[in-house]
Amino acid sequence: MTGTTHRTHVSYIDRTRLYYAALGYPRPYVYAHHHEVPFAPLAKPLAKSRVALVTTASPWCADPADHVHAVWSGSSETPPDRLFTDNLAWDKESTHTRDVESFLPLRTLAEAAARGRIGSVSPRFYGVPTEYSQNRTVSQDAPAVLAMCREDAVDVALIAAL
Repeated sequence: MTGTTHRTHVSYIDRTRLYYAALGYPRPYVYAHHHEVPFAPLAKPLAKSRVALVTTASPWCADPADHVHAVWSGSSETPPDRLFTDNLAWDKESTHTRDVESFLPLRTLAEAAARGRIGSVSPRFYGVPTEYSQNRTVSQDAPAVLAMCREDAVDVALIAAL
C-alpha cells in the first residue's frame, strides 16, 4: 500500500449535484439547512401527548405517473396495506417496502398509547411528497402539515421518512 487513499464510494452530495446539473438546474444542489430550527421542547409529558406520523410515501397507485404530488392524509385507525414508494430513493436490492409498518409504524404507536407510553395517536397520519425542493417544503408542505396537525390537536409529529 502506498499511502494513497482510494475513495470506494460515490458521495451522495456529489451524485446529486451531477444529477441536478444534468437536469439543467442553474445552481448546484445544497443540503437543506435552517439557522432557526423549528423544534421545541414538549409542552406536556409524552404520556399525555397526541402523536402523529408523517411519511414521504404516497397513497398506493399502480401507475407511477398517478402518484400524489401534494400533501395528503389517511386514517391512523385503518393503516394502509400498501403505499407507493417506487419514486423514492432507497436500497431496492437489499430491502423492500411491502411491510408498511416498518416505515409507518401506526400499529406500534397504537400499542404505545394502549400501554400509556404516549397519550394517543392522531386520528390521521400525514403524507408529504418527496419533491426535493427546499422552497416547496418550507413554503407549502410544512405549513399544510402544520395546519392538519393543529386541526387534530397533535402535540408531537414524527417523520417516518424512507
